[in-house]
Amino acid sequence: MPALNEEDNIVLAINNVLKDINTCGFNAEVIVVNDGSTDNTAALVKELMKNNPMIRMIEHNKPKGLGASFWDGVSYAEGEAVVFLPADNENFPCETLRYVKLLEDVDMVIPFVWNKEVRSPLRRFLSFLFCFIVNTTFFTRFHYTNGTVIYRKSVLVKLKRRCSSFFYQTDILVRLSKSGYLFAEVPYFLCRRLSGGSKAFSIPLIAALVKDYLKLVWDFYFRKNLDVEGIYPENSLTKKRKEIFGIKNG
Repeated sequence: MPALNEEDNIVLAINNVLKDINTCGFNAEVIVVNDGSTDNTAALVKELMKNNPMIRMIEHNKPKGLGASFWDGVSYAEGEAVVFLPADNENFPCETLRYVKLLEDVDMVIPFVWNKEVRSPLRRFLSFLFCFIVNTTFFTRFHYTNGTVIYRKSVLVKLKRRCSSFFYQTDILVRLSKSGYLFAEVPYFLCRRLSGGSKAFSIPLIAALVKDYLKLVWDFYFRKNLDVEGIYPENSLTKKRKEIFGIKNG
């Protein structure tokens, strides 16, 4: 759970995740990545940590970006599956966690928003435009690439490229899907953000996104190397499915 100045949302966001983890019966943990917050985000998390060993925290001295926070959380995670859940409490955790069992059939579960009216017309248009550009550029058919994707951790470890910007999720999905990893797309429901606003729309963040998009274009079209280790991990469902049909691993 990456968090940058989310003092108004972080406690409720964490408690909602813990409640739904308990409801689903998972053996899980919540890793908060405090991405250089200057408000009381860290203090509030530390207070929750006193009474719950399921909560852990990584702290950045200064903001490193959403992608960098995600990858730090992945490195720190001890479970077999990982998922990014926003600290702004915009998501119902159960809407994502109920799909974890799909990892019995695929290596990635990709949620897309089905109640799009909860977001502003501008936000919906930008999401549509972003997805259109990605799908047109890389010959994909994703409905949405910036949601709460569930990954098998061993699959992420195979990815050598670790994008640090807001583009990180799209970068991962294109590289892994084009390397043959199986995925499922599923609908999920969003609620309205209670406090604060999106931090994705600023000139520096957009510049970093464009830079990483161009890097992926370069790797896809010119290097023809997506920086994904060729051999599937032993617990990959893609590997197991290919073995069933006699398809060579790699």
